[in-house]
Amino acid sequence: MPKILIIADHRLNRSPSQRYRFEQYLSYFKSEGFDWELSEIITKKDDQIFYQPGNSVKKGWILLKSLFIRFKDLRRASDFDIVFIQREALLLGSSYFEKQFFKRHKVIFDFDDSIWLLDTSPENKKFEFLKNPNKTKINIENAHAVIAGNTYLANYANQFNKNVIIIPTTIDTDLHQPKSELRSSPYAQPNKKIIIGWSGSISTIKHFEMAIPALKEIQHKYPNKIEIHVIRQGSYNHPELSIISKKWAAETEVDDLNCFDIGIMPLPDDEWVKGKCGLKGLSYMACGVATVMSPVGVNKEIIAHGGNGLLASTTKEWVECLSQLIEDSDLRLQLGTAGRQTVVKNYSVNAHKDNYLAILKSLIKS
Repeated sequence: MPKILIIADHRLNRSPSQRYRFEQYLSYFKSEGFDWELSEIITKKDDQIFYQPGNSVKKGWILLKSLFIRFKDLRRASDFDIVFIQREALLLGSSYFEKQFFKRHKVIFDFDDSIWLLDTSPENKKFEFLKNPNKTKINIENAHAVIAGNTYLANYANQFNKNVIIIPTTIDTDLHQPKSELRSSPYAQPNKKIIIGWSGSISTIKHFEMAIPALKEIQHKYPNKIEIHVIRQGSYNHPELSIISKKWAAETEVDDLNCFDIGIMPLPDDEWVKGKCGLKGLSYMACGVATVMSPVGVNKEIIAHGGNGLLASTTKEWVECLSQLIEDSDLRLQLGTAGRQTVVKNYSVNAHKDNYLAILKSLIKS
């Protein structure tokens, strides 16, 4: 049975990027005769330190430990047929391990953001000097196949590697499904509040905050009629909004998303965002939630405005779109149903699992 060594930052079910890029395919790979093993560098215990402010010494120790882990991976990589690297082998600027894997083994490099640009979390800004803007270019060059999350990323990768395949960030639509028990009887109550929801990470809360001016207007326009839910790692509040904060967990994610009546994905129009793959919006849509996105990057490919979701740029447009959906339950249902169909057809695991498998088989044959 061919074996895959997966090189990634986090343990299973921890990172959205990993979950929606490769983890959802792992059982399928095994059913098709490919065994796999994940080697992560940030443990659950380290996680509590690395993504919180301070603790510079402990963070330095975590980075040092990651070097020992990767040297161990190099020594044992001969036991595997393919090395699959998601985003990077190290959280440092070095591409040493990517180069060494490439010299000795078949390597797949997968990425889903404009990671050649510097975008460091606020908690780790002081470590930004350890990053290398050329690292992604080097890692792409040192791969036998590159999997990019969208056309913008693929165009970048094509400059440095001729074997680039686009596989979008995908949703397991067998898991992410509309749940009628969460949407039927409570919604029939005339005093049931309309829930506007956002789900994301610590590093992307700045994107949610772009919608605050519109959400303030909406709260004023519809007093006692709406709730705003934020799902992320750790609690969140904002002095200008009344927010219900929920802690993200894989076990509760689908139920929490199904509580939304409207899902929002505000984004700035910049180079980093052009590389994003629409994950938040796709996860809402898969659950049949009416979705409003900023018309930037891949969002313009996912959403046909008025057909399977809505697009909004300015504060005025956000207020108009949210108002439409708050006032029209039929429109929410219509857009939610069409959004779900879009994900199943174009952005689901089932739609792309054979493409992934073809890449694995091609490297084994070669």
